[in-house]
Amino acid sequence: MDIRINDSTLQFLRDISVNNNREWFSANKEAYDVALANMKEFVTAVGNALGETDHLESSKLFRIYRDVRFSKDKSPYKNNFGSGFRRATKRLRGGYYLHLEPGASFAGGGFWAPNAADLKRIRDEFAADPESIQKIMAEPAFIDYFGTIQGDELKTAPKGFDKEDPAIDLIRKKSFVVRRPFTDEEVLSPDFLNEVKRTFEAMRPYFDYMSLVLTTDSNGVSLFE
Repeated sequence: MDIRINDSTLQFLRDISVNNNREWFSANKEAYDVALANMKEFVTAVGNALGETDHLESSKLFRIYRDVRFSKDKSPYKNNFGSGFRRATKRLRGGYYLHLEPGASFAGGGFWAPNAADLKRIRDEFAADPESIQKIMAEPAFIDYFGTIQGDELKTAPKGFDKEDPAIDLIRKKSFVVRRPFTDEEVLSPDFLNEVKRTFEAMRPYFDYMSLVLTTDSNGVSLFE
């Protein structure tokens, strides 16, 4: 079965970006329903494909309705479709994310704003053994798909860490995510489903390493035994 993103889905997102009001949305509800159905089908297909090589607990297509309670921007709708894929069990860490937005689509994943304990564990590991994460980041596939690990970072070394540490560029980060952008042409390609699957699979060495870090203590002893 040829499961792909329809041009009408991207067109709806283009239209809502310049008509972001309830009156327009109500008048074009049918177009939204068609786009939503297309995205749901695609997200299901991605989850099934990813499940062939990873253990997923769930997938989620996020609502198009914006929470504007604490935002200066009162636009009621997003101009994108976002979906997340959660790995199963406490031993498998890292989450996959697919973002569909005209001119700004991407597949990403990683560890966004980890809690204080996880953040400390990650930083400690990078300081104690920078070579392991640097080896993963130096792999040609990692560089080709993602370039490097991204994320907001502190301006200086966090408390307790040396600003001259060989891994300080990673230690200063507050999130550890990777992403691969896609053009609209790539999104509409019949091979987009396979490309999303390949992209998520390229994250696995990074996810598997971070899972090992986050499910063990500083001595490498499992937290679940």
